[in-house]
Amino acid sequence: MNSPTRRRVAEDKSWVLTPLLELPHVIHAAVISGDGFIEGSSPGLKRDSAEGVAAMMSALQGAGRAVTAAFAEKDDTRLRQTVIESDEGFVFAIPAGENTCLAVFAGPEVNMGVVAHHMQIQVTTLGNKVMNSPARDLGNPA
Repeated sequence: MNSPTRRRVAEDKSWVLTPLLELPHVIHAAVISGDGFIEGSSPGLKRDSAEGVAAMMSALQGAGRAVTAAFAEKDDTRLRQTVIESDEGFVFAIPAGENTCLAVFAGPEVNMGVVAHHMQIQVTTLGNKVMNSPARDLGNPA
């Protein structure tokens, strides 16, 4: 009998969001896995909303890669940034390591350059922390 594959429980990465949430006009932020799971979110974001954001952002990132690859006629296209503008404000998303992205929601008055810059800083901080952390013994997956 085969045992079901279990998804590894990811470390909560909400700590990386704190400096972003302190920026003017930033409302929410989240760290999202490529398969649509929340790895960290801002304290004011309700769980069901966070899960919806994660699922939709995963799909959006996949669609972004696919449409870019089609336009560029290249299969190995990687996204650097996704920006959505609406009446409610902006959503920014950038890759944050292996199969992860960092997403920020900000009001319409936000300084886009400042947010994008600080997101890059936090991605670097996240990468340094993950790379310098000792490996955890996850035990027997069965």
